[in-house]
Amino acid sequence: MDDEQVVRALGALAQAHRLRAFRALVVAGPEGLSAGTLSEQLGLAPAAMSFHLKELLNAGLVTQTRDGRHLIYRAAFDRMNALLGFLTTNCCGGQPCDLKPTGPCC
Repeated sequence: MDDEQVVRALGALAQAHRLRAFRALVVAGPEGLSAGTLSEQLGLAPAAMSFHLKELLNAGLVTQTRDGRHLIYRAAFDRMNALLGFLTTNCCGGQPCDLKPTGPCC
């Protein structure tokens, strides 16, 4: 990822509803969620949810596919991992870190 992509991704996540939506999609895993289901889970009006999902989509943090009449949104795990990698590239002053995942990674 380059600096511009990172800023766009972090900017999209720097809003409470979008952050909650993204985290819900991460929990949902590869199956994803419809916009309506996500709207209900988060207690947002469908129009507001669509706006926030569009911002996450434009930042490359989610993908969208059509399933009949429904749009299914999924977290873009490759993009999420690239963002995390960018943020931790030089952690620990360039020395190997003892950070080990505590659970399954995406």
